[in-house]
Amino acid sequence: MRRRVRTAWLFLAPMLFVLAAVAGWPFLRTIYYSFTDASLADLDARQWVGFDNYFSVLRMPSGRVLYDGLLVDPVWWRAVWNTVRFAVVSVACETVLGMVVALALNAEFPGRGIVRAAILIPWAIPTIVSAKMWQWMLNDQFGIINVVLLNLGLIHAKIAWTASADTAMIAVLIVDIWKTTPFMALLILAALQMLPREIIEVARLDGASPWQVFRWVTLPLIRPAVMVAVIFRALDALRIFDLIYVLTPNNVGTKSMSVFARENLFEFDKFAYGSAASTLLFLIIGMLTIAYIRIGRLSLDGGR
Repeated sequence: MRRRVRTAWLFLAPMLFVLAAVAGWPFLRTIYYSFTDASLADLDARQWVGFDNYFSVLRMPSGRVLYDGLLVDPVWWRAVWNTVRFAVVSVACETVLGMVVALALNAEFPGRGIVRAAILIPWAIPTIVSAKMWQWMLNDQFGIINVVLLNLGLIHAKIAWTASADTAMIAVLIVDIWKTTPFMALLILAALQMLPREIIEVARLDGASPWQVFRWVTLPLIRPAVMVAVIFRALDALRIFDLIYVLTPNNVGTKSMSVFARENLFEFDKFAYGSAASTLLFLIIGMLTIAYIRIGRLSLDGGR
């Protein structure tokens, strides 16, 4: 057993070294910069400022007290709310729709292989390409979405889906759900393929309806796989950047934590402030993931 463990660590060593070089070191540098006043124009001229980028108190000569920093920045907390709301809604919809698609693809019918391959096309399209494609489709002047809705009588005037504060988040959710539902369906379908057919057949012979078979047999057996799929999808959703950056640029109603960090890092020349936002982004995602694993009593080591 000790020899097998040593062999496993030997095989993992190159991956761990590369991961530490390309991810670990930049991450540690980002944390360090968040405690300085670093500027992108001259990183070497940085000075240590402690927690000022996170929270600071400024006392004016008049006696007035001003609070500054990321923890009291309403734009940051709006970005946190946008990100969490997007993640919860998108992951929930994708899980439900992915379950429906996976159950349909798990049934036997002619051409099932072709349908399984075709359903993955939205997921296979790069996010930048799909975001640009949907941006054209959702355009209020020549977009096909408005044309179809107008012809069906569902709307009475063209809607600026990606520009309006009322519909921008809806547009982002529609595109993300369309693109990522096949990913959830693929993971759930893999779990369904591993189910022992004998258990399902016995339940049917006992007179269980299709809903009862799904509720009391199928769902409990695939629950661990579904929860792992939700973790992976939630991590992606909480880091959302490219879809929002392309589809709804400069929109406060959809600005995510990643977009906020990027703006401060490179566009506003507030490198230290953006580093602090990146660090808090990591901490928020980490805490939410740990909370999900704890609440769901999920084991990631292959145990029960």
